[in-house]
Amino acid sequence: MGRDRTRDGTPHGPGSVGTRPGAAPRPAGPPKTVELIWGLLILNTLGSAGARTIVPLPRSLIQTATMGALATAFALALVLNLRLRIRAGAFLFLLTLLLVLSVISSANLESGFGALFRCFRLALFVSTLWLLSRWWDGSPTFVRFHIRMYFAVLLSVAAGLVASPGAAMPDLYGGRLVGALWPLTPPQIGQYAAVIIGLTVLLLLDRRTSGASAATIIVPSLVLLALTHTRTATLGLIIGLALAIGSLVMTSAAARRFIGWAVLLATVVGVGLSSLLQAWFLRGQSQENFSNLTGRAKVWDALLAAPRTTTEQVFGMGLGDKSFGGLPIDNSWLAVYNEQGLAGVAVVAAVFVVLGGAALLRPPSPERAAAIFLISYCAIASYTEAGLGDASPYLLHLTVAVSLLAAPAVPAALSTPAVPRQRTAPSAQRTELT
Repeated sequence: MGRDRTRDGTPHGPGSVGTRPGAAPRPAGPPKTVELIWGLLILNTLGSAGARTIVPLPRSLIQTATMGALATAFALALVLNLRLRIRAGAFLFLLTLLLVLSVISSANLESGFGALFRCFRLALFVSTLWLLSRWWDGSPTFVRFHIRMYFAVLLSVAAGLVASPGAAMPDLYGGRLVGALWPLTPPQIGQYAAVIIGLTVLLLLDRRTSGASAATIIVPSLVLLALTHTRTATLGLIIGLALAIGSLVMTSAAARRFIGWAVLLATVVGVGLSSLLQAWFLRGQSQENFSNLTGRAKVWDALLAAPRTTTEQVFGMGLGDKSFGGLPIDNSWLAVYNEQGLAGVAVVAAVFVVLGGAALLRPPSPERAAAIFLISYCAIASYTEAGLGDASPYLLHLTVAVSLLAAPAVPAALSTPAVPRQRTAPSAQRTELT
């Protein structure tokens, strides 16, 4: 997301050649197929459980489609990277360690043969990320992939809302927006909307996209987010953007202006629409239901009170469907503890420590800001959403953050004859530096 412009303001992508005389060529961007692979990974993580769709889709058909998408993504990534050129890093090593722990915990089959199948899925998922790491170069390439693919998912949600408002906002979910064409739950839709809103705002602040293009993404996504009544996604968006833009305050005038307008708008909205915002936030729940997080706290207490052997405490019960006693756990840390034990919790914590440390050690930049947004959003969402211990959108969000924090690829040195250096006028030197 850092700027790469010539003096006339013409933007150049990651694969463009330097415009200054004698400048080394920039490394080529990823092939178009990489975007397809990313879209297939996103399709795999959409899941198969959710609301009833307009046209009933058998769960077996959805699972076949999502697993087929993952297998195809791995095959395409392998074809593109036959020489197995990878960029090793702590993030991928930690995901591989998490995979090993998942296999160890699932080997006793306490969670059934489905646990081994989930391990196989996680292995394909992590292997595909290893193969894609070749194209992680600190550019916003994967940010754009992320926005386009999740916006396509949101378009399907909007199409379902237009086609059948009753199916898209059923009473079963309290009138909250769900996927009527593909079974998506309100928290999923809210998550996708919040993430692409935040990333698009950061692209706009860095002038990497036009105002019209940004509005095309942000406005409908905000409407869909509001219709889901998803508190976690909304808080994650607000806090994540605050941290991300706050990291740019000292170096970006646009960030300072944005914060000023945001504070003014928040004050006006907070004073004028306080009762409406409170009603939206409470979603008609009682104080007791709100205080125990819509019943989540009861599941968490039961999970922590359940007797476990030492082995189960350390390595968990094996990969499952992120539920306990037939009810969703809805907490990434407890879900990891249940399935991969304390060892898994330590690995996931190490992921956040490594990524957070890497982001804090980078100098202020738009890329760093986007990474901070994604890392903080995943950390906030982990309290009421599961997914950090398995193939999920949250791991894809963190992967995009890693791609932004990666050092740019160093182009191969060109064997050119030495050219005597010529003295340049001071004004020409200043122009060259800009």
